[in-house]
Amino acid sequence: MGKLSVAFSLSLLFLPERLQRLVFAGRLPLVDGRRIDPSAAALSTAVAKVRDTGGDPTLAESRAQIALMAEKFDIPCPDTVNRRDLTLPGADGECPARVYTPAGLGDDAPLLLYLHGGGWVQGNVDTHDGLCGRLADWGRLRVVSLEYRLAPEHPFPAAPDDVLAAYRALVSGATGIAVDPARMAVGGDSAGGNLTAALMHDLSAAGDVLPAAQLLIYPAVDARLDSASMAALADQPLLPLTRIRWYLDQYLPKEIDRLQPRVSPLMSDRLSGQPPAFIVAGGHDPLWSDALAYADALKAAGVRVTLEPYEGQVHAFVSLGKVVPQAGQAIHASATWLHKTLGAS
Repeated sequence: MGKLSVAFSLSLLFLPERLQRLVFAGRLPLVDGRRIDPSAAALSTAVAKVRDTGGDPTLAESRAQIALMAEKFDIPCPDTVNRRDLTLPGADGECPARVYTPAGLGDDAPLLLYLHGGGWVQGNVDTHDGLCGRLADWGRLRVVSLEYRLAPEHPFPAAPDDVLAAYRALVSGATGIAVDPARMAVGGDSAGGNLTAALMHDLSAAGDVLPAAQLLIYPAVDARLDSASMAALADQPLLPLTRIRWYLDQYLPKEIDRLQPRVSPLMSDRLSGQPPAFIVAGGHDPLWSDALAYADALKAAGVRVTLEPYEGQVHAFVSLGKVVPQAGQAIHASATWLHKTLGAS
């Protein structure tokens, strides 16, 4: 790939939207009636230039990519939010975590347990630091970001087991963090959305106390990978179908039933009685259909659902605030909903 071509595509990322629209005039892709946003088109072009979307990355390359994307393209945590690193009980030892507390909030403030995305193989508290900080700041709530164990070193069910253990520890008061389940939410993006939905299934199946709300940002909930958006957006540079399959192959042992609810929460028979859900979806994300199908399934089970669709956006856009203006809109909408639902002051 020519250096000039790569440099030009990267320069497009930071142009005002009106100029991006001029550059892509007449060439903004349309998928099932959903026109891609100019910022998302610029991002997709840049990623396609830099990344070889036709082959699987090494694990080290994949982890380096998400870290670099967060460093270069996300907005940092606000200075007004205090951050404290600690550990929380996992299923097999302690898991790193980070607590975000906006200035002026005390231990009685509502709390969000956040589960980062990254295909179950990458991501950590650092890659999602800006997102968690803004959710805390704009929602006027505390956020606990959890580093669950990653595959392939720790394959399924290590991640959902860690999430369940950490949640139970928080609710029981064993962590030293004051938690009231009636003013607590659990949320996550992508694989973290999957783990959030899997946790709701686990808690319901075990008869455990449920949180008051769930936040699902472009969640992966159906491992069949045969939805309309999976087919239409199989070559979308931010998250091509080949990479989704690679993630699942790293995460899941071969003998695992991929349609069990802890892998594919859309198949859960425990949706009834779950807490209200806020679901963010991107129309140029292969997981678009997952988000819509899960929203419909929850509604059919009697759960109150707020769907926030961004028809022109791509996967991971919420974590790319420096180059995707709608990231701020989605985070603000999520934080506002959490603030209202959890009764933040």
